[in-house]
Amino acid sequence: MPEVTMTVNGKPASGEVEGRTLLVQFLREDLNLTGTHVGCDTSQCGACVVHVDGQAVKACTMLAAEADGADVTTIEGMAAPDGTLDRVQEAFKEHHGLQCGFCTPGMVMSAAALLRDTPKPTEAEVREYLEGNICRCTGYHNIVKAIMAASGQEVSALAAE
Repeated sequence: MPEVTMTVNGKPASGEVEGRTLLVQFLREDLNLTGTHVGCDTSQCGACVVHVDGQAVKACTMLAAEADGADVTTIEGMAAPDGTLDRVQEAFKEHHGLQCGFCTPGMVMSAAALLRDTPKPTEAEVREYLEGNICRCTGYHNIVKAIMAASGQEVSALAAE
């Protein structure tokens, strides 16, 4: 079996993987980083979003071998080493952007990528960007509200409903 080596959450990581091993499997099963969730196995739900070389990627659509040499950030790598939450994580907490929490890691990772590329998105841009992430609990209003707050913007009455 081939060996893959990558940087995960700022630390070197390596392991032997079969050619068909998905990145999400490698992260969860080999590295025990279980914050990245598998929700659908079909790339529809977005629960498995991680950052690979700074880009938001659904880890169920990428082979672990494709991430060889890459810099990968999972939800576990978002908080500071002392446990201080990232601004997006903090906004989700403060604005009740989660309920059951299953979709939250993917939502947070997608939101962080959006805010990196578009620091002051409109509510419409937030909603469009999240089309690849499914939440069955919240109705998205508080998720949008949290992302807008993380961007430092006022939240309109629509997102506050």
